[in-house]
Amino acid sequence: MDVLEKENRAYWQQRAAGYSEVNKEELAGVQRNTWTSFLTAKISERFPNREPETISILDVGAGPGFISIILAEAGYKVTAFDFSDEMLKEARANAGELASKITFRQGDAMDLPFDKEVFDVVFSRNLIWNIPFPEKAYEQWLRVLKPEGLMMVFDANWYAFLVDDEKKAEFEQDRKNVAAEGLGDYNIGENFDQMDVIASKMPSTRRLRPQWDKEFLESISAGWVETYEDIGQILYSEKEKINYKSTPLFMVQVIKG
Repeated sequence: MDVLEKENRAYWQQRAAGYSEVNKEELAGVQRNTWTSFLTAKISERFPNREPETISILDVGAGPGFISIILAEAGYKVTAFDFSDEMLKEARANAGELASKITFRQGDAMDLPFDKEVFDVVFSRNLIWNIPFPEKAYEQWLRVLKPEGLMMVFDANWYAFLVDDEKKAEFEQDRKNVAAEGLGDYNIGENFDQMDVIASKMPSTRRLRPQWDKEFLESISAGWVETYEDIGQILYSEKEKINYKSTPLFMVQVIKG
């Protein structure tokens, strides 16, 4: 696993600039509004009598900063956390003037450098699938979350096509549909074959999610756990919906007990 973690870190270090372009596209597109509206509604529902500036949020696996930026823009106290310093450099640049309102921290999502129960909200997007020990990550995220706090995890069965023939056929059809529509393909790029190799070694690739997430979180008495399937229909742009039809985005929501 040490070798896998090093390969994974090296991949994302070199991918930072390219991934940042995707975040810039989100910031300039409908996603800026769809994600902001959805997340602020969820947070307000959990903390109806509190102002955003009193609510602390940890964005685990912040990458080039899209979520951290829109949450800081909405007035929340945001910590952008990622294991790649190159990703955090991109996040600072993308944040522009908002960078001064965001705390940037580099570290391991499976071993957070924070005291227990310090965040009101823990957020993660497209990360659990890429972690060698998802159980450790979830335990750490719950550790730093305050009692009655909110955890929101967004992810998909991104690489199920590596181990499931039916999913592979659906994935390949997505590529054809994207080409037919004349759209950019988010699943084609330089060194993407490296991630196929890395993902094939990750435990989440062979797990049916979000069922696995819910079962694990309930087994450790995390609190009230709910899952939402195909949440991308609310959050995605039309381009994303075509790109990711075979890998629908889901959300796992936890209110810590």
